[in-house]
Amino acid sequence: MKNKHFFPSSIAILLLALQGLSVAEENSEQVTYDAALAEKLGADDYGMRPYIFVTLLTGPAEITDADKRNELFRGHFSNMGKLAEEGKLVLAGPFMEAEPKRGLFIFDVSTIEDAQALVETDPAVAAGIFEAEYTKYYGSAALKMVNDIHGTIQKSAID
Repeated sequence: MKNKHFFPSSIAILLLALQGLSVAEENSEQVTYDAALAEKLGADDYGMRPYIFVTLLTGPAEITDADKRNELFRGHFSNMGKLAEEGKLVLAGPFMEAEPKRGLFIFDVSTIEDAQALVETDPAVAAGIFEAEYTKYYGSAALKMVNDIHGTIQKSAID
């Protein structure tokens, strides 16, 4: 005895598959390769590029003076802003609930040594609040656009 639900089920599966192909085709038509933008961002054929990924970890310093700690963190944020404006820091931010990992930097530099030199300019790192780990990272060249976009959506400045 044949399954009397086979035919309607098969049609439903076929229709879902065709709908999926149709959606994929529509999405592929909406994306247009921008060679000039890819070149500007230094993208390879996959839209990717190398970066240096830095993980900030809790450092050995225990600075209990609130004024001193606030001054160091103001310098930390100011330094990140300067490096972002220079196009060297493409992404930064804190980790949440990840002790001893505290945050990350993604630098648009060629070598770990170049990233180390930039991290050493951070007052919070220099004071020992943070230590850094360095990793070569291969990610979307579009990351280089984050700072420009972020400026248009940031309502309040971080002091």
